[in-house]
Amino acid sequence: MALALCVSGIAFAGQAEPAPENLVKGKQFIPDDGATLYHAICQGCHMPDAKGAQGAGSYPALADNPKLASAAYPAVMVLHGRNAMPSFGAALSDTQVAAVVNYVRTHFGNNYSDKLTAADVAKFR
Repeated sequence: MALALCVSGIAFAGQAEPAPENLVKGKQFIPDDGATLYHAICQGCHMPDAKGAQGAGSYPALADNPKLASAAYPAVMVLHGRNAMPSFGAALSDTQVAAVVNYVRTHFGNNYSDKLTAADVAKFR
């Protein structure tokens, strides 16, 4: 359910129309490319530049974020959520979680080179 809400129009910053049907769980597929997942699911709150936002809620910056030094931290956040961050564990596969975490940890000013694997993610479920 959270995925469907986040993949709605808010996930495509500035667009009022809903996400393509193939990004909604239960349809054709949810991509396993980290960049595609970030832009489809995460940027609606964390912004396209990953600098976060303040407004109706507080959305932390992922850009230049030292908390991402440990791959476990963002993986657990994506899987289980916390506070206003919804859980995506039921909607995303281990491969997808690893892909989006690896993408965020290697983009937006983050330069963490150790890669998270699907097997690593499975341990956090």
